[in-house]
Amino acid sequence: MMTLRQVEVVRAVMVTGTIGGAAKLLNVSAPGISRLVKYTEKSLGIRFFQRQNGRYFPTPEAQTIFEQINGVYKKVDDLTEIISKIGRGRAVELRIGSVPSISQVMVPRAIERVRRRYPELRIDINILKIEEAIDYLMLGKGDCVAMSYRLDHPGPRLHAAGIGRIVLHRAQGHELSGRKQVSAAEIVSYPLIGIDPNDPYGRVMAEIFARENLAYDITIRARFGTTVCALVKAGLGIAVIDQFTVAHGGYPGVELLRIAEQTKFDTYIAVKRGAPLSLHIEHFIDCLRSEMRTVEPGRPPRKPAPRVRKK
Repeated sequence: MMTLRQVEVVRAVMVTGTIGGAAKLLNVSAPGISRLVKYTEKSLGIRFFQRQNGRYFPTPEAQTIFEQINGVYKKVDDLTEIISKIGRGRAVELRIGSVPSISQVMVPRAIERVRRRYPELRIDINILKIEEAIDYLMLGKGDCVAMSYRLDHPGPRLHAAGIGRIVLHRAQGHELSGRKQVSAAEIVSYPLIGIDPNDPYGRVMAEIFARENLAYDITIRARFGTTVCALVKAGLGIAVIDQFTVAHGGYPGVELLRIAEQTKFDTYIAVKRGAPLSLHIEHFIDCLRSEMRTVEPGRPPRKPAPRVRKK
């Protein structure tokens, strides 16, 4: 049997035609190459090379062996290319699901970081309702889902993503402008725009008022937080909404106001329980966590990582 090292050395001599050339090719000493060739020929009982004028020529007996060695190296080259492609993200697809509130700002910022590491990674993003997350994962449609609400289901495994906060949005120039915070009791005296309280995401907003025994009367209902922001910007009312939708100035034209009551809520990243996670998925989860934690309540802002300039 030939070891991979013996195969490598014999092929190097075959390619370069000299012991010295093989040594340079493999970055080792020439005597070591010579000894290994002699040992391989002796142990196998086959003469690989005939020496003429300082050069090494394959013997007729070794031609078939060399053909097989070249076939092995072709497979190794193919394997190396596949590994390289995976390292760059090529020929791999990352399938991400996200609820609308997290998909607006947080997911794109996380994906930008993922692309820095895996520049050729294919990415598929789906905006999902919370109740759609189960089928998305369990039917193999996607790899992970960013969620703003905890689902009690045995299928997905939930990883903590970060802590969010509910804030008040109002159009620039609104009579609440200039205030640092506002109470739930004050909020309900204005026309409210929001998500249906029966919706899992809308329920998070409604809980603030339910705890205070206040009527949460929404005069205009919308399905997505971005639509709510557009309606607020148009001066049709104010809204309570999560901070992720408008983080980092994601929706200009609306102003944020802190709510006096406790408004923190947990966010999650769901994956299929028991399913192995690729490096690309794990890296996306780490990036999303990092981005979401930059806007956690009470956490000081962190300086962004320096961008690497392409040469």
